[in-house]
Amino acid sequence: MKATWKLADGREMTLDVAEGQSLMEAATQRGVPGIIGECGGSMSCATCHVVVDAAWADRAGEAGPFEEDMLDITEAGRQPTSRLSCQLKMTPELDGIAVSVPQA
Repeated sequence: MKATWKLADGREMTLDVAEGQSLMEAATQRGVPGIIGECGGSMSCATCHVVVDAAWADRAGEAGPFEEDMLDITEAGRQPTSRLSCQLKMTPELDGIAVSVPQA
């Protein structure tokens, strides 16, 4: 399965992501710029903030209450489709998902 990260400088990185793996894990393992994942996916730092492409927003689902709180403290400021990529687990329904990495 694949996911694409659209970087702030205009580049794109499309990577293979295993089913069940978070987009944050895939991004940090492969050096996607702007995705730090400082807390390792425990939803306590917001350093894996992404903006889900509008075409994928419904399939990605909504943030839960704690994720909502963390999105309020993102360095780049949240957008309507902001998510923490540690909470986006790859599924067949998300194969091909596109997310943007906001400029911090």
